[in-house]
Amino acid sequence: MRINRTELADLGTFLAIARHRSFRRAGQELGVSASALSHALKVMEARLGVRLVNRTSRSVTLTAAGEDLLASLDAPFAAIGSALDLLNQHREPKTVTGRIRLNVLEHASTLLLAPVVPLFHARHPQVEIDVRVSNDLLDIVEAGADAGIRYGGTVPQDMVAQRLSADLRWVVVGAPRYFDRHGTPDHPCDLAAHRCLRIRLGDDRLYRWEFERADEQIALDVPGAVTIDNTQFALSLATAGGGLAYLPEPCVKPAVARGELRVALANWAPRGPGFHIYYPGRRQLPIGLRLLIDLIREVKPLDL
Repeated sequence: MRINRTELADLGTFLAIARHRSFRRAGQELGVSASALSHALKVMEARLGVRLVNRTSRSVTLTAAGEDLLASLDAPFAAIGSALDLLNQHREPKTVTGRIRLNVLEHASTLLLAPVVPLFHARHPQVEIDVRVSNDLLDIVEAGADAGIRYGGTVPQDMVAQRLSADLRWVVVGAPRYFDRHGTPDHPCDLAAHRCLRIRLGDDRLYRWEFERADEQIALDVPGAVTIDNTQFALSLATAGGGLAYLPEPCVKPAVARGELRVALANWAPRGPGFHIYYPGRRQLPIGLRLLIDLIREVKPLDL
């Protein structure tokens, strides 16, 4: 059976909707409006005589026929994408084209990507980088991303992972005026008498602040009236004297250097796993993504 250009485009539209389970996000991937996608899908379903997607105001789910079609198309379309990526190997480096879709943690976006992306664009101006910054533990395959960046130890076991940074030191910081008013903790247990900015993780759990010295390790559910999941907000609150923050040392270095923040419990500061990039092993790695990984390792924004 021969497939015409319209039918092939429709299948690509369906795949984007099926991966994202959202007309809005699928539209962002394809560069069209959600209403245009909805119309295209209706025309496709009418032509096939089969409903592929159930839509409500709150959710998009696949019908049994949609699930069958997705299972049949996923591998062939991935193979087509890999074949197109292979063509890039025959181009000069500055003429490499394509788009990289990444799902990255907030810390990775500011500490790892921000120093590298301008240089990458200077070298490869025709490669687009689409970055979704989220601390939620999303499924990158379902989200339609080529790769994700997380801390080591949180990468799904069925993914291929490569280290991009050295391990990071985590520190407690507060404004000088906070310490002048509330005192400086000498031991992690002293935090029970302080105002701490609690951390909500991507899976909605509250993070227990971790400390270690020699062979002693402590994890504390610290007290605090404010719970956050955003580093810039934490830095702003801590700088304003609103409480103690617990962050990777590279995030606080500039404020510490300016005297806006001071590190406490420095001899208890632990090192946590560095950033890793991960992606499905069954797919050909896009050349643009390989070039980005190579550049991060060349620039070493967080050492390696």
